[in-house]
Amino acid sequence: MYSRSSEPVRFERDCAVVMVPQGEQLTLPAGSIGYITQGLGGSYTVFVEGNLFRVAGRDADAIGKEPPEPLELPEGADDEAVEQLVWRQLRTCFDPEIPINVVDLGLVYEASIQAHPEQPGKRRVEVRMTLTAPACGMGDILVADVRDKLEMIPTVAEADVDLVFDPPWNRNMMSEAARLETGMF
Repeated sequence: MYSRSSEPVRFERDCAVVMVPQGEQLTLPAGSIGYITQGLGGSYTVFVEGNLFRVAGRDADAIGKEPPEPLELPEGADDEAVEQLVWRQLRTCFDPEIPINVVDLGLVYEASIQAHPEQPGKRRVEVRMTLTAPACGMGDILVADVRDKLEMIPTVAEADVDLVFDPPWNRNMMSEAARLETGMF
């Protein structure tokens, strides 16, 4: 939940949010008061009236925060440069309840880049990922977050995110740093 170190916030405008962990999309009205419990990857988890809500980065201004800066690629960037940015963007995607990105959690099985078949000069990114639990209510939200963040990359016209459950996720898929942070050795 929240602690004494959680930052208090007041919603300055009506804001679309997602209830955690149910995944239900709602609108919190201007004037709502809460506490930021997590601010990672450009999105925020906010505790309001006994519930957790995820505020997307594009709506950061509703709680007095700056939206993320637009992504940039050098002119004529090759697939390797785009792939590096893809992995950097994937590391900005977080489960609202776990302060570890989806890559270090071991949720991303594969990310590949290819020329877009219908848009010359554009790219298509395909991602295979899973969830820590198949019944996670935030699954669709995490998939949409991955897709949205990848489609922010210049030259990426489409990101296809395939949610799979084979092989099933287990804690051994986490990076060593993630296992250390969570105490899951």
